[in-house]
Amino acid sequence: MSTAMNFSSKTFTPRPPDKGAFPLDHLGECSAFKEQFMECLRHSGYESAACRQRAMAYLECRMDRQLMANEPLEKLGFKDLINEKSEEKPEK
Repeated sequence: MSTAMNFSSKTFTPRPPDKGAFPLDHLGECSAFKEQFMECLRHSGYESAACRQRAMAYLECRMDRQLMANEPLEKLGFKDLINEKSEEKPEK
């Protein structure tokens, strides 16, 4: 009795990442923001929650220079920081 398994009946089709690929920062346009974020991580014992403001600034830099697709910061997990920014600005 032969119990050969046929694995070719289900084929795997790879799919790209949800956000797609983005170019590297070869010219170092956002390296100052990256260094500030890394310095914050070192000082906070690599607790990323303490450095979210700097992470947001780094991603904004990348979006401004077309190093990644423009995404609303709310979708990237910074909705609470955006609300804090708008509350700090006094209304006229």
